[in-house]
Amino acid sequence: MIRFNVPPCTGRELENIKKSIESMHICGDGEFTRKCSAWLEEITGTAKCLLTTSCTHALEMAALLCGLKEGDEVIVPSYTFVSTADAFVLRGARAVFVDIRPDTMNIDETLIEAAITEKTRAIFLVHYAGVACEMDTIMDIARRHDLKVVEDAAQAIMCSYKGRPLGTIGDFGCLSFHETKNFSMGEGGALLIRDPACIEEAEILREKGTDRSKYYRGQVDKYRWMNYGSSYLPSDMNAAYLYSQFEMAEEINRTRLARWNQYWELLLPLQQAGKAELPVIPGDCVHNGHMFYIKTGDPEERGRLIDFLKEKGIMAVFHYIPLHSAPAGLKFGRFFGEDRHTTRESERLLRLPMFYQLTKEEVAYIAGAVREFYGM
Repeated sequence: MIRFNVPPCTGRELENIKKSIESMHICGDGEFTRKCSAWLEEITGTAKCLLTTSCTHALEMAALLCGLKEGDEVIVPSYTFVSTADAFVLRGARAVFVDIRPDTMNIDETLIEAAITEKTRAIFLVHYAGVACEMDTIMDIARRHDLKVVEDAAQAIMCSYKGRPLGTIGDFGCLSFHETKNFSMGEGGALLIRDPACIEEAEILREKGTDRSKYYRGQVDKYRWMNYGSSYLPSDMNAAYLYSQFEMAEEINRTRLARWNQYWELLLPLQQAGKAELPVIPGDCVHNGHMFYIKTGDPEERGRLIDFLKEKGIMAVFHYIPLHSAPAGLKFGRFFGEDRHTTRESERLLRLPMFYQLTKEEVAYIAGAVREFYGM
């Protein structure tokens, strides 16, 4: 069976974990946490990166730093993972779901402004499959309406929009290092902070509401409870696992893109024949080969293709169920305007296996099986 995902592993993870253990500092903000954060700050140019226990927690921190509270409204795509909405729903804010673009599966930037009300406080957007939203338009809307922008860049490390790294254009960016992502620490994430004025508040929030970060830097002689907070620090052993991949980041990124491009070349005849659709990458966007998907004619066809691939020893999966149609979505939010694309496109999308260790031969076999299904 060709699995849908295999967590990335370079072979150096145990060596780094051993170093972390030997350092006698395996809790948060040890040597490897600092190395990971410094590497992310270097490649993104963000003012500050704080490693977190998950992207979910990075999003929760962003919601708190945005000052979201009960009664506020947040504009968000319905086609996303639940964490994007959970982050502000936990604060008592309500989701205003906006339709997506059928080409990139990202929020339709042309619908955002009409969804703004006097209660709107923020836009939480998602860079689906590492392909950027139309950020110039979104940031212009946010500036004119005094809204915060949070980039759910869970799938978008090493991706960019017009040369700017994703996660650094809005007020806050949130990355994921879950085992299904390009770089992994099992569970983990990071918060990218654009404005240096927000750093101290973010550090206090992340350190259980204390100024312990300043204490460790020698800036205060004792640390105190300063504000509300929680424990969002990952173990340094997890960070050691992650840093092993950062040391080979270019190789991992290059390999994933090579497999993605191979899929594209082998499956392009399906699109040319009108049998299936392939991903769209706008010219201003640089992606990272996070996922390769095709769009089938309808949900029934997708189901038959999944079963066909399973018989061939290939695990392929569909993705998100739109949030606005879920019980919690109905409870905590509303859909603005017409659902023209969100449900229809989500029911057609099928993700093919994609991971660092995937071989050329396996991609050729998978693509061959997909073409066989369509009689090509």
